[in-house]
Amino acid sequence: MTTYKDAGVDVAAGEEMVDRIKPLVRKTFTDGVMTDIGAFGAFFRVDWRAYEDPVMVSSVDGVGTKLKVAFKMNQHDTVGQDLVNHCVNDIAVCGAKPLFFLDYFSTGKLDQDAAFQVIKGFATACEENSCALIGGETAEMPDIYDEGEYDLAGTIVGVVDRKDIIDGSRIEEGDVLIGFPSTGLHTNGYSLARHVLFAHYDVHDRPIALGGASVGESLLAIHKSYLSSIDMMREAADIRGLVHVTGGGIPGNAKRIMPEGLTIDVDYTSWERPAIFSLIQELGNVPEDDMRSAFNLGVGLIAAVPASDVESVLAACADDRPFVMGKVVQG
Repeated sequence: MTTYKDAGVDVAAGEEMVDRIKPLVRKTFTDGVMTDIGAFGAFFRVDWRAYEDPVMVSSVDGVGTKLKVAFKMNQHDTVGQDLVNHCVNDIAVCGAKPLFFLDYFSTGKLDQDAAFQVIKGFATACEENSCALIGGETAEMPDIYDEGEYDLAGTIVGVVDRKDIIDGSRIEEGDVLIGFPSTGLHTNGYSLARHVLFAHYDVHDRPIALGGASVGESLLAIHKSYLSSIDMMREAADIRGLVHVTGGGIPGNAKRIMPEGLTIDVDYTSWERPAIFSLIQELGNVPEDDMRSAFNLGVGLIAAVPASDVESVLAACADDRPFVMGKVVQG
């Protein structure tokens, strides 16, 4: 007799996992949540009366090979926060407020403790961003993943009044670019970073260049959410465009919102790059063009504002340490 468990899928363990995470998930529920965990579909009621012309905004993403670092460190809560924050940023730069988040966790054999930590990270970030962790899927798929490994994907759904959409269409020549510091690599460039760093170091090594932090700690620094920063900026100034710096770096992401005929002129000496980027470049002899296209280089968010609003943004977001990094030019 061969059971499903013999084939590598433990249904009982999956059900036990759901029971363990229920208290975490319920803490994220907002007023719009209408269903508890376990329904076939998740119901969310939006108060459309708060909007004149509401537009739904969504984004889906993963964490990439940053997961490989989490596996080596046996630290799993931070990647859960990374995923939520990344998705939140993607819609926040469009002017949207996040409503709810859906996750997908897939693995070869369910490690309940690791999965619990990942979902705990989801819940932590959802609470911080005031959005509900409304549903998800945990899939156990033998032979797909190596032992101890898993993959993550997440979807965020938000809403914005049509008149409040930020899409870059109002950007003009002469607008100033204001950068907001990243916390590290965020969730991009890890294939290059791992290729270089793990040829020289273990995750627990503490190179002098990193100021006492280990390689693993530096690589697992949580992808920052810029939702509150964006809210403060919008109250203080005319924000014509916002860039979430992800894969493709500063130039690759900025061009996504630039009107035809305009480009960015960035002064790459206007901020100090976090030590992890200098270490990667020096160890791997990585060309500057590759550094700029693979990494955020210490800038996680860019705002394009009229020159007259620069001081207002810098003052309103002073705790975030923003800085002028360039301008919009013809090109």
